[in-house]
Amino acid sequence: MPNAAQKPEARGWFAPALLMVIAIVALRLVALSFDRTDIFVDEAQYWFWGQNLDFGYYSKPPLIGWLLRALTDVAGSSDPFWLRMPGSLLHGITALVLGALAARVGGARVGLAAVAIYLTAPFAALGSWLISTDTVMAPFFALALLFFWRAGERYSVPDGALAGLTIGLAFMAKYAAIYFWGGALLAMLFVPARRIGWKPLAAMLAAFALVIAPNVVWNLTHKLTTVQHTLDNVGWVRAGAGANLASMAEFFGSQFAVFGPVSFAALLWGYTKLRNPVPRALMLLSILPLIAVTTQAYLGKAQANWAVAAYFAGTVLAVLTLSRRWLWAALGLNALICLAVPMLTIFAPVLGPEDAPWMKRYLGRAELSTRVLDLARAEGVPVYAESRDILADLFYTGRDAGVTIYAPRVAGREHNYYEQNFALPEGFAGKLLVVRSAPFTCKGTPVPPAAVLNASGQWAGKEITPYLVDAECLDAET
Repeated sequence: MPNAAQKPEARGWFAPALLMVIAIVALRLVALSFDRTDIFVDEAQYWFWGQNLDFGYYSKPPLIGWLLRALTDVAGSSDPFWLRMPGSLLHGITALVLGALAARVGGARVGLAAVAIYLTAPFAALGSWLISTDTVMAPFFALALLFFWRAGERYSVPDGALAGLTIGLAFMAKYAAIYFWGGALLAMLFVPARRIGWKPLAAMLAAFALVIAPNVVWNLTHKLTTVQHTLDNVGWVRAGAGANLASMAEFFGSQFAVFGPVSFAALLWGYTKLRNPVPRALMLLSILPLIAVTTQAYLGKAQANWAVAAYFAGTVLAVLTLSRRWLWAALGLNALICLAVPMLTIFAPVLGPEDAPWMKRYLGRAELSTRVLDLARAEGVPVYAESRDILADLFYTGRDAGVTIYAPRVAGREHNYYEQNFALPEGFAGKLLVVRSAPFTCKGTPVPPAAVLNASGQWAGKEITPYLVDAECLDAET
């Protein structure tokens, strides 16, 4: 196959695409500076990982923690803007990489359209607000696809090695990057033009193994912690498989909202274009996450974002499928969602009923933590919390408070990062400020609340209450 980069029709897309990316990323960063939501539990956890650098963590690989640590050190701030700022940049980079792949296979118009479709995809709009492992994985997964495609064009060992390097980095962001290998294998089996040769394949495997080795070693020396958590998420592996058609339908239907209603329909239609080797290869590089997670939803449960890895190659395939009219329809619907995201975050406290705002899940977290930390400081005691949500925000909001925070001490396998690393020490003596929603009794006697927190947002109506108790009371309760 000739190098598509040499074709005249594949040129001229980059300059307008770059201007589009700069404009949209800049607008998203401006909107982010007016964001009035609190850092979410997962974001707070990722930030905290970065304060405790390691080659692995309880529930995810380490790259997101490394990234946030580097960024906040350079910025000199851990404020929400700096934690969330990388999202827009990473999705902008991903869009340009996918544009390069799309231009390679379909020309300049397809390259520019792929940039636009990806940038306006609902999951990219949401990922430009909340920092997540999907977002950190995205540019590396896209780069791996581009290098893999190039390796098939010229049997290039350097391109094979770069594909392995970048998919290794994607894997260090999120284990869902493993879908790349299944798609690449299928593409090499069923599309001759995608066969990269033994030497490039060996280079790809070697580079991947080298990049992920630290995390593999970490897991082996930490009771396969992250793998165990992944199995917990799968659910049916532990509890047995079910047959949940409603869950499967809900997950599959949610993908129209994740990728965009027209874009996802175009992708499904593209899956039928099997005679042409380019759409066939893109289908094979895209479809596995959708099949796997739809099956997972049928057997147990699945979150809407679990198949995001489908939409990197899927973006290129969808654009190849869309006519000009449907392309504009897709962009128009996506643009409405893109506009809705910043409006919801900027006006979050006032949208919806006063006692139950629409965005309440992202409100009231910092407020609760501040009140708890102020009370602990006044009493001169550590804080003990059982909820992962509360612990995550206490560590984040209390990063400069000088208050010690403890998680529960468990007899079996830990349930989260905080129990794993910040559990109440054995033999601890003294008073604690225990934060929980259930009443507290010590030796059969009810303990009165230390204060009324008047929680709002996420915690409104959940009766989160602080109790000042001796540690021996906690031991007696367990």
